[in-house]
Amino acid sequence: MNRLRRMLLGQFIPIFSVALVFFVLLLQLIDIFGNIWRYFAHDVGIREVVWIALLYMPKCISFALPVSFLFGISYTLGLFYANNELFAIFGSGIALHRLVVPFLVIGVLISIGGFFFEDAVVIPSFQLKNQTYALAVKQVTTLSQNNVVVTSPDQRVVYYADYYNDAQKRLTGVTVVVRDDDMQLARRIDAQWADWKDTRWVLQKCRVFTWNPSTRLMSDAQSESYESPDLSEPPDAFRKPSQNVEEMSRDESMRYVALIRRAGAVEPYRQALTDYYKKFSFACTPLIVAFIASSLGSAFKKNILLMSLLSALVISVGFYVSEMVTGILSKNGVIPPLAGAWAPFTLFLILGFMLFRTART
Repeated sequence: MNRLRRMLLGQFIPIFSVALVFFVLLLQLIDIFGNIWRYFAHDVGIREVVWIALLYMPKCISFALPVSFLFGISYTLGLFYANNELFAIFGSGIALHRLVVPFLVIGVLISIGGFFFEDAVVIPSFQLKNQTYALAVKQVTTLSQNNVVVTSPDQRVVYYADYYNDAQKRLTGVTVVVRDDDMQLARRIDAQWADWKDTRWVLQKCRVFTWNPSTRLMSDAQSESYESPDLSEPPDAFRKPSQNVEEMSRDESMRYVALIRRAGAVEPYRQALTDYYKKFSFACTPLIVAFIASSLGSAFKKNILLMSLLSALVISVGFYVSEMVTGILSKNGVIPPLAGAWAPFTLFLILGFMLFRTART
C-alpha cells in the first residue's frame, strides 16, 4: 500500500507543480493586461511593472493553490483510470477512500499552511503591491466623508458630524451626546467645528446643554471652545471605510471590523465582517478540493487533460461565484455574515461528500 501511495504521489507532485506555475502565470497575465493601459498612460517603466508583478506573486499562489490541487488530483487519477491501473487497484480490494488518503492529508496540510502563509506573506506583499501600483498610476483616494456617526467603545459618547476632513483632522457641524454611567443623558454639545488636538477633540463655537437629574431640567450655555477627556475617539474612526480587509492580517481586520461598527456604517460593517470570516473559510478550500477531485478522477478516460482542466475551472468558477453571491446577500443583510462566508464552503463540502460516495470504485 505504501509503495502504491508513493507511486501515486510521484505522479501527482510534478502535475500539481506544473499546474500551479500555469495558473499563477495566468493570473499574472490577467492582472498585467488588465492594467496595461494605465501603465502606458502614466509611463510606468518595465522594472516597476515587474516589481508589481513580483509583489502580486504570493497572492497568485494563494488563489492558484486550490485550482492546481484540484487539477492535479483529477488528472493523476484520470491517468490511472485511462491506463486501467485503477481497475487493478480496486480489483485488489483497495477502496477509493484508502487510495486517496495522501491527497486528503495534503489537503489538510495545505489548508493549515495556507492559513498562516496568507497572514505572514500574502497580506504584506499584497498590501505593498497595491500601494506601489497606486503610486505608479497616481491613484488618489480620499478618506474624508459626509454624515458621520461614531459611537465610543463604551457606548457612552455618540458623535454626529456633517463632514469629516481627514487632511485637517476636522469635524464640521458637530453634535456630541454624552451619557453617564447609567447610560442616561448627561449633556449635549452642538459645535460649528471640532479639531483633533493630541489625544482629544476640541469643539469650537459651542452650545452646551446639561441635564440636571435632580431638577429634571436642561440648562444651556454658550462657549467658545469645549474639551473633555471623554471626547477621545481617534480620527481613524471617522474616516471613510475604504480599507480592504484582504490587505489586513487577522488581528488588523478584527480591529477594523470593530472600528467601522462603532462608526455606524452598517453595509461596510457587514461586508468587512463577511470578508473577515472568509479568511478562515478560504483556507479550508483545499480540503473540499481533495474530496471533489478524488471523486472526479475516475470519471474521465478520454481527453483527460482537457476534461481535468475544464472541471478544475468550472468548479473553481462555481465556488467563487457562490462566494460572490453569498457575499452580496450578506452585505445587504439578507443572510448573516457568518453564513455569507461559510455557505459556499458548506455547500461544496456536501457536494464533495456526495460525489465521493457515488464515485466509480
